[in-house]
Amino acid sequence: MVIASAVPASAQSPTTQSPTEGPLPVPFDISAGVRAAIFPEIAPPGANDPTCRTTPERPRPVVLVNTTASTQAMAWQAGAPLLKNAGYCVYTFNYGNVTGLPGMPIQALGDIRESARVLQTVVDRALAETGAREVDLVGHSQGGGILSDYYLKVLGGHEKVHTKIAISPSSGTTLSMLAYFRSLIPVLGPIVYGSLEDATPGLIQQVVDSPLATEVYPGGVVSVPGVRIYSIITQYDQIITPFVRQFYSGPDATNIVLQDGCAADLSEHVATMYSERALRHVLNALAPAEATPVPCFPVAPYAPFVK
Repeated sequence: MVIASAVPASAQSPTTQSPTEGPLPVPFDISAGVRAAIFPEIAPPGANDPTCRTTPERPRPVVLVNTTASTQAMAWQAGAPLLKNAGYCVYTFNYGNVTGLPGMPIQALGDIRESARVLQTVVDRALAETGAREVDLVGHSQGGGILSDYYLKVLGGHEKVHTKIAISPSSGTTLSMLAYFRSLIPVLGPIVYGSLEDATPGLIQQVVDSPLATEVYPGGVVSVPGVRIYSIITQYDQIITPFVRQFYSGPDATNIVLQDGCAADLSEHVATMYSERALRHVLNALAPAEATPVPCFPVAPYAPFVK
């Protein structure tokens, strides 16, 4: 297991070497995602351009995989334009809609096995449209953890993925011990747990001892041979617990803790989705030869735009 910050942190201003330069605005503000959530079928700026082609400098398209109970519109109002400005072909999509209503703002709750097959289809489309041989994956929570790992390990996705960057990956969680609710409270616990499992299987499948988590991580959270793995982690994660569960082991794994060298970063699970510091690490992981130091500046929990 490699535990690193990829490049040294710095006390520079966050405006130094800004990754926001480009034709598309990049709002490091989760409220942008909340506003966009009412139109879940509209891809975020910079995403899903069928005319985009890879270049020698950017040889692989980037597929973004959103988190649980969200959509492409909610999750990637910063990530998609940031990567587009950096020259990447960017793809986003929705999955796991348990209601069947396309306009539902809360999705990504369906069976993760089925959701991984949706990811498989999107990857194949990205390769066909761009002419690339491989993609890079960037995912948050479920999208960066168990869903993408199921695709890599079970559906053969490792043959089509060069790099996976997982932001706060959900790789089996105790949900701050709430996962044990069913055993701690007899009768009521199993009823509530069973109801959630029926209505939102993708939620329960992320619990550390679920059959799916056991299938995907039988020997722990291990990287897939041939795929570079970066895990971007906050020690204040209140959803994927314990936070050390997000550490990948293996020769091609790099684990980045946002607080290493930057105690001012107080981001928790939600904030990492729109954290400028987390997304700067994403840029570095996608193009290591171009990596620049990630500045240290305050990041507020739930509100990464507050500095």
